[in-house]
Amino acid sequence: MDNTAWVILLISCAISFGLGKTIVYFRDKKRQAAKDKAPAEAARVKREKPPEPPSKNKSKRKRQLQGKDGF
Repeated sequence: MDNTAWVILLISCAISFGLGKTIVYFRDKKRQAAKDKAPAEAARVKREKPPEPPSKNKSKRKRQLQGKDGF
C-alpha cells in the first residue's frame, strides 16, 4: 500500500474512534441524568396519587385508618 492509503486509513480510524467515544459519552451522560431524575419523579407520582377508597373489609379498613394516623 502506498502512503496516501495509509494516511486515509489512519484518518478514518481516528474519526471512527472519536465518533464512537463521543456517542458513548453522551449516551452515558443521558442515562445518568435519567437515573438521577428517577427518584424525584417517583416521589412526585407517589404524592400526586389519589387516595384509595376505603375497604369494605372491616379489619382492613381499621388497618388503613391506623396507617394514616402513624401507628
